[in-house]
Amino acid sequence: MNENLRSMSVFGAILILLAGAGCVTESSNTTGNRPTPAANTNVARATATTPGLPEKTNIAAPTSQLVTLPVLDAFFAQENFAAELKSKLQLTDEQVNKLRSIARQETSKLREGGNHDEYAGRTKAAREETYEKSKAAIGEEKTLELIAFVNERWSGDVTAPTPSVTPATASRDGVPVPQDKRVVVNAPAFRMDLFEGGELIKSYKIGIGYPEFPLPTGLRRADTIIFNPTWTPPDEPWVESPGGKLKVGQRIEAGDKLNPLGPIKIPIGLPSLIHGGKAPAKLGGFASHGCVGLTNSQVNDFAKELARLGGTQISDEQIAEYQKNKTETRAVKLSKAVPVELRYEAITVEDGRLHIYRDVYDRGTNTEENLRNVLQSYGVTLDQLSDSKRKEILRALGQMARGASGKLVTQATDAKANNTASGKVTRTIKGGKEVVVEIPALVGKGYPAPVDLDAGVAPKKSPLRSRRRK
Repeated sequence: MNENLRSMSVFGAILILLAGAGCVTESSNTTGNRPTPAANTNVARATATTPGLPEKTNIAAPTSQLVTLPVLDAFFAQENFAAELKSKLQLTDEQVNKLRSIARQETSKLREGGNHDEYAGRTKAAREETYEKSKAAIGEEKTLELIAFVNERWSGDVTAPTPSVTPATASRDGVPVPQDKRVVVNAPAFRMDLFEGGELIKSYKIGIGYPEFPLPTGLRRADTIIFNPTWTPPDEPWVESPGGKLKVGQRIEAGDKLNPLGPIKIPIGLPSLIHGGKAPAKLGGFASHGCVGLTNSQVNDFAKELARLGGTQISDEQIAEYQKNKTETRAVKLSKAVPVELRYEAITVEDGRLHIYRDVYDRGTNTEENLRNVLQSYGVTLDQLSDSKRKEILRALGQMARGASGKLVTQATDAKANNTASGKVTRTIKGGKEVVVEIPALVGKGYPAPVDLDAGVAPKKSPLRSRRRK
């Protein structure tokens, strides 16, 4: 990570804040035409009847957003963010200072908290708290504008190449399969895929951001691989916790066990990274503050594959050589940027089977309406299935409609009742993460199954058979 939080010309403030779990962010031009991400997310859209909102508004309801106070606090660390709030949203200095204060106060409550699995809150609860506290500080109209403004900046990298995601074949209707060289991350599936020419060539099991620091959706790009990244703990209340070894401003060298970034970090536009440093047990769950987490062996392999897709060859020998001298940070620029698409698809058809993933970020995706839409895109209706199959699917849908806490995600959910005051990030998911349903009519359809899956665990060696003495 960059050495000085305040002097970074990049969007490294949010990156450093996120680096409590190893996340950092890079700069992104905030002007120009923003590309439209592929229509691949089955997130429930807000309606005009959402409680607490005006009857008519073009701005999405707060319950459909991922903005939380810790995220807002990280945005405030960007050099021009406060000034843009005043110029573009016409906020006064007093209003900006109020927002900055409530965002910082909320961030100061969070702790990593050792290995305890206490439930601290939910994404929905954190969003709603942001909405209510912001409304009290700057009014409802300005709060809606604030949410829209932050999400516009957070939903995509304006420097990313124009998407070229189209269905690969007629048998894959309903799911965009990239035809170019592309990285696709689906957060609810805890899965990252590499595509080349319409074919899936490699898959990785990943860790994603905590609900309080959710992994966003949208189009990014990767154009640099940074070996041996250092990390400087920011001046945040959670850094110097009782009994902790971290000190504000202390440079943590690459390879140090206190460095959360691992041997490699790959910036993918604000506000996220793909980086190593994760234990295998962290994969398939919450593992970071808004980043894609991999083990060190995974990130070494991914860096090599990404470089190849970007027209730059990096060999195992080069990686080993780079990592010999951990005090020397090296940035390898790719010949061509590789698109990175961040998705939130909780109901999908994969390799001919219906997959329903847990709505880990409380986005209200797992509804019967979304289910019917997904099935319809493959020419299948829920009504044409047998009674037993319908019951099986709807039972699975209800099970996966619960958020990370195990509580049902609904518009009427009381945020205060579900957001305890433990002050720790949400680390675990209560209950199952996925239900797979076999539907004969879907055979041969859908997104491809994982290919050459790297689950972050070294394969077990077969026991050697003892040789008989002659």
